[in-house]
Amino acid sequence: MTGRLEAQFAFLNEADKLKQVLRATTLADGSRRENSGEHSWHLALYAMVLADQAAPGVSIDRVLRMLILHDLVEIDVGDVPIHSANGAAHGSAETVAAEAAAADRIFGLLPADLGADLRALWEEFEAAESPDAVFAKALDRVQPVMHNIESGGGTWISYNVTAEQLEARVGTKVARGAPALWDWVRGRTRAFFDGRA
Repeated sequence: MTGRLEAQFAFLNEADKLKQVLRATTLADGSRRENSGEHSWHLALYAMVLADQAAPGVSIDRVLRMLILHDLVEIDVGDVPIHSANGAAHGSAETVAAEAAAADRIFGLLPADLGADLRALWEEFEAAESPDAVFAKALDRVQPVMHNIESGGGTWISYNVTAEQLEARVGTKVARGAPALWDWVRGRTRAFFDGRA
């Protein structure tokens, strides 16, 4: 049992480093950049509060687990914003390989049974094929949108994001997992972009 606990706490101590990874997105009030630990917590809260937007049969417990784990690989890889000048790296073969190596290392800190279980949840989220993962991915995309709206444009302004880019890069994923939610959010994004025209 001592060895198992040592491995579990080694993982937990490593996971604390997620709080040091700064994201491109600011807090909703625009006062500073959000860190990935805060983002993961906020997404878990999104899942609890917006559970009524999930498709029938989606397990919010599994969604919560995915969202808490989904960005742990950023400890090694960092945040790769989809709208940045380096946005092409988001989802590229190089980034996917780097994230897989990070997952090997980070989940490998755990006892084998637990590491395999958590790694499988992370992989399911990344694949975004199961209903649980599709909903989790939708929330992961919508939260930064809301922060950008609340902060008066935030990184959309910095990265010269257009309404068309937002629809293509974000809207399709949100609409796939939470169509009514995207309809509501889209109205706010249109108001923002129309106000800038």
